[in-house]
Amino acid sequence: MTGTVLVTYGTRNGSTAHIAESIADTLREKGLTVETMRAASVPFVDRYDAVVVGGGLYAGRWHKDARTFVRRHRKDLAERPVWFFSSGPLDASASERDIPPVRAVRRAMQDLHARGHATFGGCLEEDADGWLARRIVHSGKVGDFRDFEAVEAWAAGIAGELKH
Repeated sequence: MTGTVLVTYGTRNGSTAHIAESIADTLREKGLTVETMRAASVPFVDRYDAVVVGGGLYAGRWHKDARTFVRRHRKDLAERPVWFFSSGPLDASASERDIPPVRAVRRAMQDLHARGHATFGGCLEEDADGWLARRIVHSGKVGDFRDFEAVEAWAAGIAGELKH
């Protein structure tokens, strides 16, 4: 593949954006042309040859912008290779085992014949925005559980598929 890959994401406090940037950096290192953009800012996907869509998990739901992006661009996404990722567990579970996609992502994967999905640990800082985030912070579940080695390995697998 010699075209451009879009890595897009929905995030509330920026943790998922950092994962998306790491994926994009790895794809670039593997020789691919990549654009990274917030899901709510993507006007069209027909100029991309492949798409990676990520969303933060909030109370068991994928970020609204990621869900809306998939719904809005469903037809074009079905015509190209697509992968999904989620971020959110605020513990080491994502590094210890494969966590399946939430229902909305699983459905989108089936509809679009997605090539894969990964769930990565999340990050919640003490100054996080949002009512739910503040409640989680008060319960003591703060920290950075992102495993960037796992993110890079997953992205390298995508690059391998696209370069064949």
